[in-house]
Order: sequence, then structure tokens, then C-alpha cells
Amino acid sequence: MKTALLVPFAVMSLGFGTAAYADGSGTVTGLAGGAATGAVVGGPVGAVVGGAVGAIAGAAIDPPSERVVTYVREQPMPTQRVVVDEPIVVGKRVPQTVVLTPIPEDPTYSYAIVDQQRLIVDPQTGQVVQIVQ
Repeated sequence: MKTALLVPFAVMSLGFGTAAYADGSGTVTGLAGGAATGAVVGGPVGAVVGGAVGAIAGAAIDPPSERVVTYVREQPMPTQRVVVDEPIVVGKRVPQTVVLTPIPEDPTYSYAIVDQQRLIVDPQTGQVVQIVQ
């Protein structure tokens, strides 16, 4: 019975994932990914819970525009190197000691340069949204 219910959820998740990829919406991508993972781990109930959690996470971390990425890439490296003990990971918060600089073209994001890495950060939460290469 569980297998019969799991297959439709997995198929629906793939459909959502395709639509999410096409429109670039973090919320829909999070919903599809969370639902698929939840379905595999917890069956139909897991799909519902995973979808809800994934939608929240996807909405919180939408990728910045190319304009924002270019702005951060063009900023000069600081003369004094900023180093932190914790690893820098997308989705995790930067330490409170890291100074965030607002991005004038898009106040939704700030940036910081830590351990010679350029970071785009959500200034409301302190979460790393992207590491610019």
C-alpha cells in the first residue's frame, strides 16, 4: 500500500521540480525537493511535511540576480584579511563578527569578504545566500 502511494507523490514531485527549474523560484524548488525527500523517508505524510519545510527554506534563500553577483565580484579585496574559525557554507549564518556591506542596487542582499571568499548574505538573517567564485 505504501508503495502505491509513494509512486504518485514521487511523480508529482518530479513535475514540480521541472516547473521550478523553468521559473527559478526558490519556493517551488524547495517544495519539490522537500516533498521528494520526505516521501522517500516518511511516505505520504513525509512528503507533506517535507514539502512544507522545503518551501519555507526555498523562499528564504532565493538566488541573487546576475547584477548583484557582478557587483560583489567587482568590489576590491579588503587590505586587512578577515578570517573566521567556522567553515563558510551556503544556508548557514556568518558569525556576528563579520561586517556586512549593503548592496546599493539591491538592498535585499549584503556582501562580505571572508577568508578571501566573496559572500552574498541575507542581511535580515545573516545567512550566506551564495559564494561568488
